[in-house]
Amino acid sequence: MTNKIIYTIAFCLLLSFNLQAQQVKLITVSQMESRIKQGKDTTYVINFWATWCKPCVKELPEFERFKMAVKGKPVKVILISTDLKSKLESGVQPFVKSHRLTGEVYLLNEAPNSYNEKISADWSGALPGTLIMKNGKKKFHEAAYTYDELVAAVKQVD
Repeated sequence: MTNKIIYTIAFCLLLSFNLQAQQVKLITVSQMESRIKQGKDTTYVINFWATWCKPCVKELPEFERFKMAVKGKPVKVILISTDLKSKLESGVQPFVKSHRLTGEVYLLNEAPNSYNEKISADWSGALPGTLIMKNGKKKFHEAAYTYDELVAAVKQVD
């Protein structure tokens, strides 16, 4: 009986952790900027993607791999979906869960194409797009990254 209770508690904890890890929150550009200001010595790698974008979907595992490689270092990977807000529950949330995306995952709560210039003057709006920042130094890349290209780009900003 005791083992059954322990297994049940462990299962519930594991289930609640998995559900929490898959939570996608809404974020605006100004909220993103406030989030970045919190970590002055941190390098931020912010990837803008969408569930319907094939190059985005192809590169997402590269960001997951990179995130694991820099674990414990002052580097933060943030994934921001540009899907429509109406797709949060029906599209983005299930996508994040099925692709086992972890860490900070958001859905951009802005009108389509209203945010490009706020993110980078170099961004036409094409996806994927990645902003790498540290202490005011910025690099924007409007194309998919391979793992090695991502590592090299972060080193350029660091």
